[in-house]
Amino acid sequence: MLQPFEKCPEYAAAVDRVRAWTRERFQLAGEAAVFVAEVSCALPGCPPRETVIAFWTDGEQRHQFRVFKPVAEVARDDLPPAWLKNALVVDESAGFECC
Repeated sequence: MLQPFEKCPEYAAAVDRVRAWTRERFQLAGEAAVFVAEVSCALPGCPPRETVIAFWTDGEQRHQFRVFKPVAEVARDDLPPAWLKNALVVDESAGFECC
């Protein structure tokens, strides 16, 4: 299943960098919540480590995407273009229980 990695200074710096890029790319307000985490997966077909990014707009509207590499390897160009912002909206009624 999915498990977060241990937090160390390098991990925290990479998370902060991806969070800042996400805010910039999608022109998010300073108070908008942005979640960045590296997770591992042992299920067949899953990448061994991936980065999950979620952010909220308009109060409760959640947007989410994944980058199939560790957070320390995520580059600014790995983030989706800003014009895809509305396509990243998570339909809460679809039964997603996780980010």
